Amino acid sequence: MTPRKMHAAVVTAFGKPLELQEWDVPTPGPGQILVKTEACGVCHTDLHAANGDWPLKPTPPFIPGHEAIGIVVAMGSGVTVVKEGDRVGVPWLYSACGHCEYCLSAWETDCPTAEFGGYTKNGGFAEYVLADPNYVALIPKGLGAKEVAPLICAGITTYKGIKETQARPGEWIAISGCGGLGHLAIQYAKAMGLLVVGVDIDQGKLDHATRLGADLVIDARSPDAVETLLKETGGGCHGVLITAPSLPAFQQGVAMTRRHGIAVLNGLPPGAFPLDIFDLVAKCVTVRGSFVGTRKDMAECLDFAARGKVHADIELQPLSAINSVFERLERGDVPSRVVLDFGPAGQ
Repeated sequence: MTPRKMHAAVVTAFGKPLELQEWDVPTPGPGQILVKTEACGVCHTDLHAANGDWPLKPTPPFIPGHEAIGIVVAMGSGVTVVKEGDRVGVPWLYSACGHCEYCLSAWETDCPTAEFGGYTKNGGFAEYVLADPNYVALIPKGLGAKEVAPLICAGITTYKGIKETQARPGEWIAISGCGGLGHLAIQYAKAMGLLVVGVDIDQGKLDHATRLGADLVIDARSPDAVETLLKETGGGCHGVLITAPSLPAFQQGVAMTRRHGIAVLNGLPPGAFPLDIFDLVAKCVTVRGSFVGTRKDMAECLDFAARGKVHADIELQPLSAINSVFERLERGDVPSRVVLDFGPAGQ
């Protein structure tokens, strides 16, 4: 039987520590489902949300979290695509209109009226979360909640970003930022047949990139970082995926792009960064944003994990530790991905 109350970590004001509060368990209305949270990954976007960093801000009080995995325990009327007992993920793309030009062309992440989990809709830093059954991720058999949680944001975001570079098997791709997103990007890129350069400022993350199969690693702090990459790759990378939330990483990543190559921006640091227009024009470089991924991308990225090609490196923490996790994220002191554990040990 579903309880009447639940524990949640709540943003009550931007820039303040999250408050652990007791909320009513929501009741699913028509076309909604209620998911009992088993695990929820912690993303840098959650920190941006809590700080109100971006131009379009959420409205406090709200519950962050867009990597929630759990079991469907109740359904409103009219739900047919999932059933009680299914394990699902409640991702960043909470819902979209389904009929605008972007939805109709399989770009629902760009829908002007899209809703976002843990941002415009309450998310997974809670024991229960409402979801739209048409946009949840159906978790393949054999994948556990904790191991799969980061894939429904970090996984799909980097997988889609790699696709957007249009790099082909046997070509070079640079992954700038080898932490929470980047360690997954390296695995997806290798599984897709690409030659991978890992770029980071942290030697531990570069060592991790090597263990994950990176063909070359570059210390971004080196004054010769760009020149070394250009030399070792024969002129630069065909694709560059910039996951680091750092403006210098964006500038450096574009400079690492080969002539006629594509640099894809995944990270979302606040502010703007200058582009060298002459170099972009002369080298015919494309700079492109990539925003999470569609439901088809989600199914594809989860299939890689189901086939054992991609594994998220996770650290489990209880919900009560969320503020210390956020402090570590701000310091860059999270090697891969923290997952909040809502099982018996995580309560």
